[in-house]
Amino acid sequence: MTDMIWNTIYNCDCIEGMRRLPSGSVDLVFADPPFNIGYDYDVYRDKLTDEDYWNWSKRWMAEVNRILKPDGTFWLAIGDEHAAELKVAATREIGFICRSWVIWYYTFGVNCKHKFTRSHAHLFHFVKNADQFTFNEEAIRIPSARQLVYNDKRANPKGRLPDDTWILRPQELEQEFGADKDTWFVSRVCGTFKERTGWHGCQMPEAILERIITVSSSSNEKILDPFLGSGTTVVVAKKLGRQFLGFELSKEYWEQCQKRLDFATKNVPKTAKTKKSTSEFPNLFE
Repeated sequence: MTDMIWNTIYNCDCIEGMRRLPSGSVDLVFADPPFNIGYDYDVYRDKLTDEDYWNWSKRWMAEVNRILKPDGTFWLAIGDEHAAELKVAATREIGFICRSWVIWYYTFGVNCKHKFTRSHAHLFHFVKNADQFTFNEEAIRIPSARQLVYNDKRANPKGRLPDDTWILRPQELEQEFGADKDTWFVSRVCGTFKERTGWHGCQMPEAILERIITVSSSSNEKILDPFLGSGTTVVVAKKLGRQFLGFELSKEYWEQCQKRLDFATKNVPKTAKTKKSTSEFPNLFE
């Protein structure tokens, strides 16, 4: 029996936290773990040996697999350094099925020394059952070029699904991130962006979580983020009318996430549960 309370975030290790959840009890897990590239976290040591990092990753992903419902979904955000190894571990050792390998490309990338600027991340879309999982495609369909450009009568009137590459030039944010586009125009949250909280260097954009939660879960279902970070997952889950649970190892980050979540809770419109996307909400952090 779990002692975890939903719609709550906890200051704890993610493996310990997940072990306190019953098997088959979560609908969707989104994980944006440390990339093991030497990032300066306040508590976690982000520079393990490759073998230690892979073994640790397999332990927490095995817990994700256990707590997910049979038709549950797991999204993993990861960098280049360990993307291949974690995909192989997730599919061949743990038993997930990879439905999509999404490339999230952003300009205004991270400056690097002696290598090309880092300007993308990998988003793996895993499921437990290839024939039974949530994919709300009607909620994310967009008009096709056949409809918009060629006025082709053969075009599906419902539109088409977006591509598996998501891209943004920052100067095009407001003009280009819309339902009529066939790619995901999403920038990383840079220092000058209004959405930025200012206390976490790896803040995940709300727009990424908007579409993932919209397509991979339904109203009031249970969403878990084992690496809470800046708290974006639980904030968006709250806006979209889902139940949520988050784990964060750092007490400082956890306290900041709680403040952000409390603010979002007070400001979510009463119609939030009927909305399909948080793009329909005002930006609560402007």
